[in-house]
Amino acid sequence: MSLYETIFTRRSVRQYDKATLDTASLAEIQNYVGGVKQLPGHFAKFEIVDSAKLKGGIAPYAILACADDNDAALANIGYTLQCVDLWLQSVGYGSVWCGMAAPKEPEPDYKILLGFGRTAVPPRIGEDDFKRKKISDISDTDNTVAHAVRVAPSAVNFQPWKLSFADGKVTVEANVRGIGKLLPGRLFLFDIGIALRHVELALQHEGKIVTTFTVHGKGKDLSVEVEYT
Repeated sequence: MSLYETIFTRRSVRQYDKATLDTASLAEIQNYVGGVKQLPGHFAKFEIVDSAKLKGGIAPYAILACADDNDAALANIGYTLQCVDLWLQSVGYGSVWCGMAAPKEPEPDYKILLGFGRTAVPPRIGEDDFKRKKISDISDTDNTVAHAVRVAPSAVNFQPWKLSFADGKVTVEANVRGIGKLLPGRLFLFDIGIALRHVELALQHEGKIVTTFTVHGKGKDLSVEVEYT
């Protein structure tokens, strides 16, 4: 299954087969993580650990993300790890974003983790299996890209983004007004990055080539323009 197809079948897995993964499987996952494209100008670091080294983790393993402490760097983590999230589920594993978990021992520049392991639950059937906002609540246009972003995971499923479209351009804007201000910390910045990955995969599915990511503003005023041909 392609990453784009997996967008519409993935779920946040919270039930796992506790069987350990062999060394070869973990090495394959680490190699994949190391090869994922990051946003231009950013380089987050990722490390696989088992649950014994975590507090608050719900999966047998996790990928720890470490990066600089700025808004664009957090969006880059979301963009990068969402590719891993989709890939893991496309090859039969389960995965889940864990915003409240953390390593037991301090990790320099640690920001968030993605839990994973052998899933004990089936994938979703399709887009209708998701409970999400209406397209009109998150986008000014109803199209392939908007549907891909609509089902993207986000902290407490708040979907803190707004999409707008112009010729050759998609803008993903933070939308954390109202109750969104109650989201813990800066989790919505990871969510913006997750949405960007779904935007890119949907554009590629349509045969388009993403050429540029341009970050504007910060915090609740963060937006990212995605240009394509």
